[in-house]
Amino acid sequence: MQELINNVVLNLEEIIFSVPPIIGLLLGMIIIILESMIPILPLAVFIAVNMILFGNFFGFILSWASTIIGCLIMFTLVRKYLSNHFRNHTKHSKQIKKIMEKFDHIKFPTLVLITALPFTPAFLINIAAGLSKMSYKKFTANILIAKLSIVYFWGYIGTSFIESITDITVLIRLAFIMLGAYILSKIVMKKNKID
Repeated sequence: MQELINNVVLNLEEIIFSVPPIIGLLLGMIIIILESMIPILPLAVFIAVNMILFGNFFGFILSWASTIIGCLIMFTLVRKYLSNHFRNHTKHSKQIKKIMEKFDHIKFPTLVLITALPFTPAFLINIAAGLSKMSYKKFTANILIAKLSIVYFWGYIGTSFIESITDITVLIRLAFIMLGAYILSKIVMKKNKID
């Protein structure tokens, strides 16, 4: 994984430093936005690259904003173009109806925790939320909070799965981040009357 990141960084550095700065920023954003919609792209690599190229703070903000934009685009596209079609074709399936009802009524703090887990596939959450009756407000508040921990995890803590799950300090930091996300979700839920 580290070799892959190094190769990507070297190639991107050449591209980014040979074009105007705004193009470099747009490239950094576009790769993260696309990752939210195309599950095979490696988010960990793209976040690490952004943080290496643009610095910890700006790389973090760039990656966080980009993943939120990508999730909102995917949610909106699914809601607008697939939701009614999906409901019409699955209205006679009791199993799908039961699953969608559970997702429709998922508690906000639970949704934030599920979304904040580093290995939860974002595209599945985006699609399920788009197909459900979840409000834009609830989905947006969810990703604003949950994506903080995802970007922090992949940007600051580690870039490989094995390294991340075998280092106890990484797991302790992640536990604190998840606890913070849960507490923040409870505060946001009460203040904004979400759920």
